[in-house]
Amino acid sequence: MDLRLTPGQQAFRDELVAWLAAVERPAGLRDFGMTPTDADLDAAVLWHKLLVEAGYAALAWPVEHGGRAASPVELAIFAEECARAGVPRSRGIVGIDLAGPAIIDFGTPAQRERFLEPTRLGDLAWTQLFSEPDAGSDLASLRTRAEPQPGGGWIVNGQKVWNTGASFADFGLLLARTDDAAPRHRGITMFIVPMDRPGIEVRPLRQMDHEAKFSEVHLQDVEVGPDDVLGAPGQGWAIAADVLGRERSGIGVHAVTMQRTLEELRSEATARGLTDDRLFRQRWSALWARVRLLRVSWLREVTSSVGAANPLRSVLKLEATTLQQAVAQLADDVFGAELVAGDDVTQGWSQSVLTARGVTIAGGTSEIQRNVIAEKVLGLPR
Repeated sequence: MDLRLTPGQQAFRDELVAWLAAVERPAGLRDFGMTPTDADLDAAVLWHKLLVEAGYAALAWPVEHGGRAASPVELAIFAEECARAGVPRSRGIVGIDLAGPAIIDFGTPAQRERFLEPTRLGDLAWTQLFSEPDAGSDLASLRTRAEPQPGGGWIVNGQKVWNTGASFADFGLLLARTDDAAPRHRGITMFIVPMDRPGIEVRPLRQMDHEAKFSEVHLQDVEVGPDDVLGAPGQGWAIAADVLGRERSGIGVHAVTMQRTLEELRSEATARGLTDDRLFRQRWSALWARVRLLRVSWLREVTSSVGAANPLRSVLKLEATTLQQAVAQLADDVFGAELVAGDDVTQGWSQSVLTARGVTIAGGTSEIQRNVIAEKVLGLPR
């Protein structure tokens, strides 16, 4: 595989690097990952407006919907350079990377007219109402039900959990079962629901790293109508698979973040005299090599022609999250008891170590990824 950039791709990188170096960042902006916390929100919205003005918002969207129809390589460049600069790619990936493309591909003209431009501009925030207490990675077993009503429409009852950014979302992509007689991967419908609709209650969840990026959402007698359906009734599973494939496509950008983390960790270890230790050098070098391989694997995948349904993205997800935990464990060993001090030096490291504990669960557990790899990539029986 040739990883050299074309002249056009190199020009795009140079333009982006120059802009990132020159732009005045909003106060308090940080690389918050997939979604901001409530405390990040003001800076995130201002940052997104700057991306819009510079033409870097919704890069992958078609030109007719305000994007630049960027190639996978250009999207990879954008993700990498934002990671190197320590800034987020948008106010939250659910709107730009997931909901927007789903509406472009499956929405009605009225839905595209209503939702796409405000989402591109950063005026709307989105959440995914997919996972449930008893249906996390195994979404097909979801229990949230949408009961059909005389004259059209449905009444939804159920509970969702681990909903990214639900505490401040304007709209949610909701998966609910609409046909109990259909096979479990069918009879599921995707709805677009306003998060302020009567019957929706959002309860933020406090994480072990002290942030509250996720929520649980309770739906009691929530009315949805035909205009709220994304795609066709019963098409929800196919749309969800497309959305989840897009979510995992950006996982490889963690390679850039982890490479920067390893370089910073080596500096911290040098200050503590740990780089003279042979075991530390071996561990650090092995992790650095894995990070570089992850980046190459990611670039190979994003330039393939398979698209969002590529099961090899489960390989990326599995390696990226287990590697993130290994890097966090090395940081834990370098800092030791200092991580509980909570001073300016160790606070960020402490949060990184705590956050890493959950990455092999979020977005599909490692066990589920291994099942996908076994069945879809290796062709093994269930």
